[in-house]
Amino acid sequence: MSDRADWFADRALRGLIGSVMRLPYRSRVPMMGSALRRAIGPLAGYRRRAIENLSLIYPDIGTVERRQIAAAVCDNFGRTLIENYSYQDFATHLKDTQPTGDGLALLAEAAQAGRPVIFVTGHFGNHEAPRQVLTRMGYAIGGLYRPMANAYFNDHYAKTMTSWGGPVFAQGSKGTIGFARHLKTGGMGTLLFDVNSDGGEPIDFMGQPAMTATSAAEIALKFDALVLPYFGTRQADGLGFDIAVEAPVPHSDPITMMAEMNARLAARIHKDPSQWFWVHRRWKNKQGRI
Repeated sequence: MSDRADWFADRALRGLIGSVMRLPYRSRVPMMGSALRRAIGPLAGYRRRAIENLSLIYPDIGTVERRQIAAAVCDNFGRTLIENYSYQDFATHLKDTQPTGDGLALLAEAAQAGRPVIFVTGHFGNHEAPRQVLTRMGYAIGGLYRPMANAYFNDHYAKTMTSWGGPVFAQGSKGTIGFARHLKTGGMGTLLFDVNSDGGEPIDFMGQPAMTATSAAEIALKFDALVLPYFGTRQADGLGFDIAVEAPVPHSDPITMMAEMNARLAARIHKDPSQWFWVHRRWKNKQGRI
């Protein structure tokens, strides 16, 4: 996309977000979901890409079901986007949400001992929901994120991650150094590992090789960080979340550890495919059009 096209796309999205943000929270979230499902998702090619990815991973499901899942994926995408822009209202909405999972006790132990913690997750449900809930509980959780391709949009979207919680760094040499320093002092941070990495390793993800960055495992091994997968699964009402902090990924070697992370995420996706962002080019090495 050209720089001019990026500029126009950003202005259009800013206008939509600005309009939706005027609504009460409980109206704003489903409204943005509907906008992505009915208009933006199809026009931007998100629905088509989701259908192609679903065809690769679930070749036996019918065309109608793939389209239904792809529509739900776009809806979840829109809801997640506006929830993260509404981070203060989002925090208020989640104030009574309690996390569960085998990793919680170990998290408390690590915090007490000053041991670094890396939370690993994917674009499933809303990936910021667990950070919101654990931040409310007193944990300062930063992160390392990949800037969006549209620099205009990234300028304001990045603020949704950096305006609360612990320090958040953009991927790159400078950001990685900052993230490493944060962990070295006993800090906590989140890494999303489910996007294509051209310089990564071809590791199985839902039955297909997917180029996967090994940085989460490598950083964990370097700093003896506890690796805890966590997930925020959207509930049937479209607004609530189940927050799960899973048992840690054992330290071994980077490829084995990343394979385990992929498997943990895949198990969540297989239970509810509509909650994962199939709009990403996760297997673009497998199918050039994806």
